[in-house]
Amino acid sequence: MSLRLFAALSIPDEVAERLLPLMKGVGGANWRPRENLHLTLRFFGAITEPVAEDLDGELEAATRGIDPFELRLKGAGSFGGADPHALWIGAAESDSLKQLAAACEKAARRVKLKPEPVKFTPHVTIAYLNGATLDRVQAFVARHGLFETPAFAVGGFGLYSSITRKSAPSLYRLEAEYPLRG
Repeated sequence: MSLRLFAALSIPDEVAERLLPLMKGVGGANWRPRENLHLTLRFFGAITEPVAEDLDGELEAATRGIDPFELRLKGAGSFGGADPHALWIGAAESDSLKQLAAACEKAARRVKLKPEPVKFTPHVTIAYLNGATLDRVQAFVARHGLFETPAFAVGGFGLYSSITRKSAPSLYRLEAEYPLRG
């Protein structure tokens, strides 16, 4: 049996409450429910349970020495260029966040997973798009380009499993937690 896994930061309720009012005004947007809002550090994909157990140990080891930090969500964007497929809210520049994502990548490599093919772009996906027009997407990005949340504490992250469903949002389950202790 395999698990579809990713490492992510959960979004505190007070921050999520600031995201929810943004979720409107783009036809063809499939807005993410509150329980699916997170900032992915590394997507691992479908891996077997023995590899998942090894990954658990490597994540714990790789993130030792990383101190808790503060983070702000900032700005908006989309993926897909002229054929947009997702809307997101970004994260403010953070060396600590980059260090944490790099530690997750290191853990993945130690259990022989392929390198992440794209550069880490810290974001919270707020909608997947199906038939959204480019002008509406661009208007959304422009309207929320200066969006910013107050800083929130990041004291750890989680390893989540994902079950995709055809006519409903994916189900995410927290499999393990990793506190940042410095």
